[in-house]
Amino acid sequence: MKRNFTYSLGFTLIELMIVVVIVAIFAAVAIPSYQAYVLRADASRAQQQMQQIAVQLARQKSRNFNYIGFSTGATAPVTLPVGATGSAIKYRITVRDGDDTTKTLTDPTALGQNWVIRAEASDPNNFTYLFTSNGLRCKNKATSNVTYITCGTGAELW
Repeated sequence: MKRNFTYSLGFTLIELMIVVVIVAIFAAVAIPSYQAYVLRADASRAQQQMQQIAVQLARQKSRNFNYIGFSTGATAPVTLPVGATGSAIKYRITVRDGDDTTKTLTDPTALGQNWVIRAEASDPNNFTYLFTSNGLRCKNKATSNVTYITCGTGAELW
């Protein structure tokens, strides 16, 4: 008696389930890591933009002996990414008079002897930054704690 063995082509259910489990493990590790990477990248861009604005402010003071009249451009506040609108905005960067933070440096009544730059994150998982002409550089995840004067409770230096 001769038996004919037929070989099935394809994968068994167990093999497919093992592959699904492995892919799920990779996704469970990779997705949170990627999200943390994106938050760090956005925060780094905000810090760089704040430092570029500080350089522009230094040029303004060297030409005019004060910061009065300084503007970050046609759009205020500066948004990151530049030109973003709506939910695409990651940070809003504003520049104020350091002596009276209710006024911008373009306000004719501003004193213009100091400045304050604040970068407010739109994502609650990211930091809001504060940078002043007096050398204060701090950040805090609680956006409401970061005023134009201090970063409040739970602040970190950067």
